[in-house]
Amino acid sequence: MRHGHGRGAVTVKVTVTSSKRSLRLAAWQPHARAVRAPAPMHDWLVTPGSLTARLVAASDAFRVRRLHQHGAVCLADEAAAIGLARPQRVWEREVLLVCDGAPVVFAHTVVPPSADASDWPLFSALGERSLGSTLFYDPLVRRGSLEFARLGCEHPLVRRMRLATGIEGDAQYSQQHRSIYYARRCVYRRRQGLLLVTEVFLPTVLSLGAGATMNNTE
Repeated sequence: MRHGHGRGAVTVKVTVTSSKRSLRLAAWQPHARAVRAPAPMHDWLVTPGSLTARLVAASDAFRVRRLHQHGAVCLADEAAAIGLARPQRVWEREVLLVCDGAPVVFAHTVVPPSADASDWPLFSALGERSLGSTLFYDPLVRRGSLEFARLGCEHPLVRRMRLATGIEGDAQYSQQHRSIYYARRCVYRRRQGLLLVTEVFLPTVLSLGAGATMNNTE
């Protein structure tokens, strides 16, 4: 975009590019209250232990819908979390967690190239099984601290989630729901291998039964 001549035009172009880039990055916070989620959503964000187990308990029918599992370049705001100096190719898995027929969580997992099959022996064979069902019952897995973020509609994970669920093409849904989504992420370690799981919560998670409440205070 150009206005005028000389340095002024370059400045406008850099500013616009920088602004677009910032929309694709998340400001991850160590405390859930920093993202100012409404109380019901905050309760889901700070779920202790396995999120899968909580979703199973809160619904009559739970399933994992695998979207893909393949090699891809990790996102700019997750490279450092898995020990990479810059974004590079990783092993990526994305799924939707579905309760009673409705997607409620978009889960994105990346494994850096330094990890091998002995670090995460079951990862490649998960299919439509929950990753959480293996992470929380393996005594060799060490869980890091949770981080939390507000993701705008331009963030890559939100765009993928909206495409996978059909929200991107649903004008009525887009008008009824804000473009801010709440997410959390955590690094897991097994032997020498790292694994980063990011979970983006859809508004539909709030429709699950009252039995899902965990009375969290984090």
